Amino acid sequence: MIIGTAKESYRADAALLTTRPQQVWTAILLAVLTTLPFVLNDYWLYLTCLLTINVIAATGLNILTGFTGQVSLGQAAFMAVGAYTVAWLEREAGTPFLLNLVLGGGVSAALGIVVGIPSLRVKGLYLAIATIAASFILHFVFVHWESVTGGNTGINVAPARFFGVELTTYFGLYWVIMPVTVLMVLGAANLFRTRIGRAFIAIRDRDISAEVLGIPLLKYKLMSFAIASFYAGVAGGLWAYFFRVVTPESFPFMASVFLLAAIIVGGMGTIIGGIVGAAFMTLTPELLRFVVEWLGPWVPNAATLLSPVRTIVFGALIIGFLVFEPQGLAEIIQRVRRFFRLWPFKT
Repeated sequence: MIIGTAKESYRADAALLTTRPQQVWTAILLAVLTTLPFVLNDYWLYLTCLLTINVIAATGLNILTGFTGQVSLGQAAFMAVGAYTVAWLEREAGTPFLLNLVLGGGVSAALGIVVGIPSLRVKGLYLAIATIAASFILHFVFVHWESVTGGNTGINVAPARFFGVELTTYFGLYWVIMPVTVLMVLGAANLFRTRIGRAFIAIRDRDISAEVLGIPLLKYKLMSFAIASFYAGVAGGLWAYFFRVVTPESFPFMASVFLLAAIIVGGMGTIIGGIVGAAFMTLTPELLRFVVEWLGPWVPNAATLLSPVRTIVFGALIIGFLVFEPQGLAEIIQRVRRFFRLWPFKT
């Protein structure tokens, strides 16, 4: 018998944070996120902002692939749609950056619905190929629709403005990117406590049974594509404000592979999986760079080996997690939590 699981009201049972330790650790996390920009230098602030942008995109892909079971290799293309939308609005309309982010996500969601239409007929590898085809079509549009996208030259993006203040430093951008990331992650966590989120999970587990139970597959599959694409569009919009330039090469196909690897390593079908997976995959290249710099005096041309070594490490990580820990880092975290919950008693 587990003590403390009974709830006295429906509100208590539906609460996102159900235990006192969860509330305490959440408060500690928020305190850490608030103090980070005051203790980190520009380099680590840059990495933190980039990491949180990847968290948004990975969380969106996890909603589609991890929770709904629809494999996609076009998430980076939807990030590009959001980035180009934000860049165009900033250049032509000068609308507020928060509105630009929402519109960028909305345009990406609309295209996501179009790309998701084949999901009723195809699944698995065939659906992945369909999303790859969509990403190459969008790349063709980005290159040749020069009046809107600027072609290969791209679009320069004006700094984001908040109450008239230009956010040109990593310190200033952090206070925009981090709150948006927190809201998007909380939104995803709450989504799967609703009827829509549970329908996504039912489709992933057994789509035919879900349809027999009255869940309209096309509606919810398209909704999942739209939500995932909205997340990608918002992430792309933040990326545009962060790097201040958008070109067709800003979001290559390998970026979609990177995001898929992030949710595989982190743990598909878990909210924390998208977070830790994106963090792991973002920080791993930097750790490899530190290793290469350390080996520099002993290994000639160590820097030239970094790029192929990074690719090999990414591939090895994906294979290793699929073989030895298919549920990813999220399962390792859960095992650690269960250990300390029962410590010092044996399980």
